[in-house]
Amino acid sequence: MNDFHALKISEVRPLTPSSVALTFDVPDSLGELFYFTAGQYITLKHGINGEEVRRAYSISSAPSSGELTIGVKKVPNGVFSVYANESLKVGDTLEVMPPEGRFVFESGNSQKNVAAFAAGSGITPIISIAQTVLESHPENTFVLVFGNQTPSETMYLSKVQELQEKYTERFSVQHLFSRSHEEQALFGRIESSTVNFIIKNRFKDLEFDAFYLCGPEQMIDTVCDTLKNNGIPDDKILFELFTASTKTEDTLSEELDGETEVEVVLDDETFSLSMDKKDFILDALLKENIDAPYSCQGGVCSSCIARVTAGKAEMVKNQILTDDEIDEGFILTCQAHALTSKLTVDFDDV
Repeated sequence: MNDFHALKISEVRPLTPSSVALTFDVPDSLGELFYFTAGQYITLKHGINGEEVRRAYSISSAPSSGELTIGVKKVPNGVFSVYANESLKVGDTLEVMPPEGRFVFESGNSQKNVAAFAAGSGITPIISIAQTVLESHPENTFVLVFGNQTPSETMYLSKVQELQEKYTERFSVQHLFSRSHEEQALFGRIESSTVNFIIKNRFKDLEFDAFYLCGPEQMIDTVCDTLKNNGIPDDKILFELFTASTKTEDTLSEELDGETEVEVVLDDETFSLSMDKKDFILDALLKENIDAPYSCQGGVCSSCIARVTAGKAEMVKNQILTDDEIDEGFILTCQAHALTSKLTVDFDDV
């Protein structure tokens, strides 16, 4: 399993009045371990007010930069995001897990046309992907549709402008602002009409090889549905949620009575416990002080993936695992309930 490593912050740079970019100093001895692919994220662990807090943040720097940088937007009442924006400084140390995640762009030898739809802090993995796409082949193109409230609250706006200036013929941006009328920008949020404007009008002569979507669940659902209605196949649509809807167990309520005897394989050790079927598997493990991997606890990242090797478990929400992976027994333990009286979960076999 991946372990946390203490990394010092080498730079704290304001992005907007309510967001900062944090760059970590990765020592040479950990360079290979912290190598990343554009689009991946890292999990941070830190003690705040006497409590351990874990959060996942996408890497905004491109692999070619030699830097490990994330963007953190302050969320009202957000424990870590407020702390990062108001208290963290150069020289502070955070526990950091090596990069992971499947929302990635891997360069190849062939030319590609890529489009991305991002809202708010959803730009953080997209800006890394965009730079990597443009660097990896002299004919690659990238179209960014970027929704925000106002220009002043737009994260990585200067980086977007930098890419526009450097790749004038191959990088295009369509800004949308919901609280500000700006020249050459659309007013409002990313809707179905926005998607149709991009693929049927402004870039109707461009055949895209991939679409990357990142932001709130509602935006992703809207863009995804519209792309599919326009004949875009599923394998060309990749997405990562930055917020997820509220968990619900309504469809499983009749199967969640009683307890389950659980065996957990983790770091070559086996643990045993009893859990209420109404509990999420990850929650039950953490109650027993079993150090299972996790980050968001909301089904948004993939840190808590495990394989069910005996018994049955079912997720109330899944926006990450494919149908084939589910058929192979993989689950997000933060979203899964045990449905059988006995269950074996293996975190090592992933």
